Amino acid sequence: MHRCQGVAAACPTVVTMGSTATAYLTGFGRYLPGDPVDNDGIAARLGGDDPVTERIRRRVLDANGIRQRHYALDEHGEPTELNEELAVKALRAALDDRGIDAADLRMLACATTMGDVLVPGFASMVHGRLGGGPMQLLSAGGVCASSLAALDAAASKIRLGDHPRAAVVGSELASRSLRQRRFDGIRAGMDSHFLRWMLSDGAGAVILEFQPHPSRPSLRLDWVRHVSLAHEHDVCMRSGMAGAEPSVGHTWQDVEIADAEAAGMFVLRQDVSMLDELAEAGLRQFEELVDIGLVDVTNLDHVVCHYSTNVFRDLAFDGLRRRIPTLDTDRWFSNLETRGNTGSASIFIALEEAWRTGRFAPGETVLLAVPESGRFSFAFAHLTVVAPSDQQGAPT
Repeated sequence: MHRCQGVAAACPTVVTMGSTATAYLTGFGRYLPGDPVDNDGIAARLGGDDPVTERIRRRVLDANGIRQRHYALDEHGEPTELNEELAVKALRAALDDRGIDAADLRMLACATTMGDVLVPGFASMVHGRLGGGPMQLLSAGGVCASSLAALDAAASKIRLGDHPRAAVVGSELASRSLRQRRFDGIRAGMDSHFLRWMLSDGAGAVILEFQPHPSRPSLRLDWVRHVSLAHEHDVCMRSGMAGAEPSVGHTWQDVEIADAEAAGMFVLRQDVSMLDELAEAGLRQFEELVDIGLVDVTNLDHVVCHYSTNVFRDLAFDGLRRRIPTLDTDRWFSNLETRGNTGSASIFIALEEAWRTGRFAPGETVLLAVPESGRFSFAFAHLTVVAPSDQQGAPT
């Protein structure tokens, strides 16, 4: 019998699952705030129109290939929404896509790099704004790969039989940390400008269930693999500390807030010299999945990959062609150029668009790939497109 947490009234549905319990993605949603902002409109939102900053911005934009993105900022650079609001709007879009309400959820897993407040956790704030009923919460911290970590956790609870349905959201509102006021009076080199002209805002969400959608195809979650290589690598992407490594007395919690601000501790920085190494490590992780048999390159139909710049895409293509000489890059999907780099939200925003535009057909396989530069971690998920449950004789 299916087990449910909480009082009986909070779990009115009892289901029976077979020995091959798994999880299915049955609803998809995204939210991108405001109108798209092209490359010429970035300075109006974020500031920084001096000649030196302009030269760096053009250099970064030429390399990353992003043509437009979204910010939760008005035309004067003032915030228009909270990160939790972005998350809730993506969740509601996914719930509407599935045709259910928040009250039908039994678990909510939320991923973000930085929430709106230090305490409570991000998932608690999202749940409070979303509403619904009693449910299990998970706040997944980290950077880009935290969304697949949240997906893995929610799927595990469904496979265990603890919950029949869950929602997962990745949401980012980086723009508040990218405005010129954060850079005034501090030394800002390429380590900070790289991310300043790279990151943008948005949220993506999925609904997970123990059985496929009753009347349309779903994505079966076959497996998730998330591995950290922090034991082998220094910090690459950072905020909240004075140097490249944290030390006692030199983090934002050890000094006065004004002193931390003046020292540039709140600026997002990335050691760009490590990025080639990140790409190579990601390719090695992919090859390991092939070697152990989790990925069958001869039957892999689609790859949805999150990367921060088209330079990474080109490196990935070169590396993959060494392993897969017949690689069809038309089956590689990314919307980086039109939706921007939204961190943990990126993979779900891309998956929603690929699903909504009809790229996948029943029986096809999909690999999700997310490298994370924070301190080198990598997440992969394998999906299979399956027929509706009413065509499979699945339990109801």
